[in-house]
Amino acid sequence: MHRNEEDEEGRYHNITGADKQALLLETLRVLKKGGTFAIHDLMSPGRYGDMQAFVQKLRDMGYERVELMDTTDGSFMTPKEACRLMLRGSTLLVGRK
Repeated sequence: MHRNEEDEEGRYHNITGADKQALLLETLRVLKKGGTFAIHDLMSPGRYGDMQAFVQKLRDMGYERVELMDTTDGSFMTPKEACRLMLRGSTLLVGRK
């Protein structure tokens, strides 16, 4: 995983690589038990694969409260804003280890 920038809290600012799910798994592997995560990106199937299946995989691995949140449904931005800003597929993956 390429760490373009990492701040003092350990938050990544870029996730690069072909197999993004594998990179996410590695990032979550080192998360302390009880730690929470929130990962935001354009999680289209072409970039991330089947994220619903990935969420289930995390749950099966023992992660809790794992959820995908569509950030273009009005909770963070409207669909029109997402289109204008070219952020279709903007998604937040959250949960707890």
